[in-house]
Amino acid sequence: MVQTHMAAVSPSLVPLLFFARVSGLAVAVLVLFWALAFKSSFLPHSSSQQYLIFSALHPLFMVIGFILISGEAILVHRWLPGSRNSKKSVHLCLQGVALASGVFGIWTKFQGEDGIVANFFSLHSWMGLICISLFGAQWLMGFLSFWHRGEARTARLRVLPWHVFLGLYTYGLAVATAETGLLEKLTFLQTRRNVSRHCPESMVVNGLGLGLALLSGIVILAAVSPKHQTPLPNKLVYSDAKCLSS
Repeated sequence: MVQTHMAAVSPSLVPLLFFARVSGLAVAVLVLFWALAFKSSFLPHSSSQQYLIFSALHPLFMVIGFILISGEAILVHRWLPGSRNSKKSVHLCLQGVALASGVFGIWTKFQGEDGIVANFFSLHSWMGLICISLFGAQWLMGFLSFWHRGEARTARLRVLPWHVFLGLYTYGLAVATAETGLLEKLTFLQTRRNVSRHCPESMVVNGLGLGLALLSGIVILAAVSPKHQTPLPNKLVYSDAKCLSS
């Protein structure tokens, strides 16, 4: 028999979930606008159309495909009704899509004319590879721990806190990695291509960075907040006293 959990979600989570969706939509719009409206910024060394496509796909897949979808996977357990197994399956599928997007996003950076080594020199690139490696290990650990029917319940409960911690840590690391990438890109544009610090593109990139910081805070807060309402003790005492007096 499948057990369902349909308890009411805490009212404090409703605004958090709403603002998470609004900030996520704002981040998606900003990164799309940046990639489509400022194409010349993604052609630092070449005018090749193929290089332009790969350069623009990198922020799109890493921000929308990796960060936004993995954040949505974290929030699944907060809002999705139904059984625990159905929530796990949706969570696992969304994390799988995010992992595939992250791997493809990193792959696009290795398609430039300078080769792999030239794109593996900065703190941003090192953090990106560490982040995607941790995310892959986290996805595999979650699959083995929660979907292997032969595992004992005690073993799954023992792994759960580490699964939650590593998931939130990796999500925060992904956002921090994106912030270093935005800073690296903006510094390059301002120093080598004479892009003004107060131009529209600088404002878009800065807004994207602030949006990611806001989104990560909301997602993590929603993830660690209590899921269900718990009645206050004084209300229980009052209710019991009223029943006894009657």
